Amino acid sequence: MFYKIIRKLMFQMDAEKAHHIGLLGLKWLHKLKLSGLYPSVPSQSVRVMGLEFPNVVGLAAGLDKNAICLEGLSALGFGFVEVGTVTPLPQVGNLKPRLFRLTEAEAIINRMGFNNLGVEALVAEVKQVNMNALIGINIGKNKNTPAEKSLEDYLDCLQKVYPYADYVVINISSPNTPGLRDLQFGEPLKILLRGLKAEQARLAAQYKMYVPMVVKIAPDLTAAEVTELAIAFTELKIDGVIATNTTAARTGVDNLTHGDEEGGLSGRPIFESSTKILKQFRKALPDSIPIIAAGGIMSGKDAQAKLDAGASLVQIYSGFIYQGPGLIADIVNTTRQ
Repeated sequence: MFYKIIRKLMFQMDAEKAHHIGLLGLKWLHKLKLSGLYPSVPSQSVRVMGLEFPNVVGLAAGLDKNAICLEGLSALGFGFVEVGTVTPLPQVGNLKPRLFRLTEAEAIINRMGFNNLGVEALVAEVKQVNMNALIGINIGKNKNTPAEKSLEDYLDCLQKVYPYADYVVINISSPNTPGLRDLQFGEPLKILLRGLKAEQARLAAQYKMYVPMVVKIAPDLTAAEVTELAIAFTELKIDGVIATNTTAARTGVDNLTHGDEEGGLSGRPIFESSTKILKQFRKALPDSIPIIAAGGIMSGKDAQAKLDAGASLVQIYSGFIYQGPGLIADIVNTTRQ
């Protein structure tokens, strides 16, 4: 009930303004020790990628790009919180407006464009946190970095976040940075991942700890592309896959207000397409490479469907916006074994 009132107020505001106010509000709720207003989440420890997750539910990247609310989000009961996408240099992102609610479909379209304060600002925030949830840090390249220098941006971010992350995500699937999705295929993909895996090994030796590296992929893939990616991930010993990012498709929303806006679509309409890709990857990948499922999870039942399709963990974003923190407990209670 409490969240329904908050949501009604927030949905009367511009979406991006509400986003910032919501994060700051959550941060202050935690500081004032009022996060207990939300439903308690039972323990459901699960081991994935050699890490002990307090439960299977994570927050997807994009909500807390600059890691300003990690402790507040952890207090809601998330098993892991993924921050970013972060880039080497600060960037303002795309022109506003760039975030749109499609309330009738419980969906969101964004074309934010990796707006963030830069990797050094994010690291400064992460250094200060004390929380139960694990931290994933999602890294990308700056918009103005030429394609042939993409690896340099990812290496820069990886080197700076490595000591402070429980796992690192390589984002090569956002539809909102021109040319980024080209890194998912062929020789550009192999060059990028070989370089990052070599640096991961060096950093593991330097810090005497191994931080898993996960790749986030798009839902807009053909069966042949899934097979190609799965072969590359297996050969290069990628530690995990996030399936999936937002979609460029508009199935189910094309007749709605804002349904024709450019950007990535998330929320209920992408549940089927993202789950299809999840199933294809689970079939194509060895069991040693776990999958984190994201895309259209709006209930505990949806999360269970993702786990049944082969995921080891789930992430929410749009579902968290529409359903509120109660969705975390719903998922944990539904998926408890």
